[in-house]
Amino acid sequence: MHMATRNWVALFVVLSCLLGVLDASAGDADPLYRACVKQCEETGCVGQKCFPHCKFSSDGASINGPWYMQEPLYLQWKKWDCLSDCRYNCMVDREIKRDALGHGPVKYHGKWPFIRVYGIQEPASVAFSVLNLAMHFHGWLSFFILLYYKLPLKQTKKAYYEFSPLWHIYGFLSMNSWFWSAVFHSRDVDLTEKFDYSSAVALLGFSLILAILRSFNVRDEAARVMVAAPLLAFVTTHILYLNFYKLDYGIRPLCLYLHF
Repeated sequence: MHMATRNWVALFVVLSCLLGVLDASAGDADPLYRACVKQCEETGCVGQKCFPHCKFSSDGASINGPWYMQEPLYLQWKKWDCLSDCRYNCMVDREIKRDALGHGPVKYHGKWPFIRVYGIQEPASVAFSVLNLAMHFHGWLSFFILLYYKLPLKQTKKAYYEFSPLWHIYGFLSMNSWFWSAVFHSRDVDLTEKFDYSSAVALLGFSLILAILRSFNVRDEAARVMVAAPLLAFVTTHILYLNFYKLDYGIRPLCLYLHF
């Protein structure tokens, strides 16, 4: 009874964290940063550095044509649109000035400032995401080999371990989450951002379901459905909320914190 009480308390704490209100980033709220981005979009320059794809005619079209047509195909993957280049260079400019004044770095649009390397927006984050993806793949593959090649199977060729399907789903969701994390940190655009955040929320939601089912040793299929259905509905609704209403920049760090 005491163990069950502790499990329910832990569940309540996790759900409370999920429903908490998260603050916006300080960097993109800086008036000087906002003014820099606005000026860059109008002039195509940040200081002495100018971007050809930020030069527009009176009708709003790029003077030199679409930015993705201005370089050979093998170089196009490194190009960014006007807004991305403006935000990045204004961020770098603001951080240089903040550092000169003795101020520490702040987040911009939910992320800490990083220097691009070969077109990769956040190389350290990409490297760690790829390593996490590799480790999760190794873990899932080891689990698969153990179940189906080293342990005895039922006559139907299914594993005796009743929770194995759930762990397979967890493995696929984990690998999917870290894959999109690597893609997102390589190139932060609207599509990759939504895939990354949605994958993280899906993983967190299923992790919660799996934790409840495993902690309370829920083996009956009907009971599993009763536990999973409302949580799946909540997770699905939250993913729709992030994609079609408001994308909260604080949810990704929260997901990673709770996951680990």
